[in-house]
Amino acid sequence: MQKTKKSVAKRFKITATGKMMRRTPGFRHLLAAKSTKSKRRATRDKLVAPGHAAALVQCLPFHR
Repeated sequence: MQKTKKSVAKRFKITATGKMMRRTPGFRHLLAAKSTKSKRRATRDKLVAPGHAAALVQCLPFHR
């Protein structure tokens, strides 16, 4: 029986078209040193590169 890798399920989500989205790292502390522009861009989710996404999709068998 296949199981969902919960660590992957908490960090990534699969879009309706099958692409994987991730959060931008590095924005939980030391925010005063970062520019407003970089903080604003960090609020958006990013696409996972296709080469990395292939392995991650296998960890989420029931989320397609």
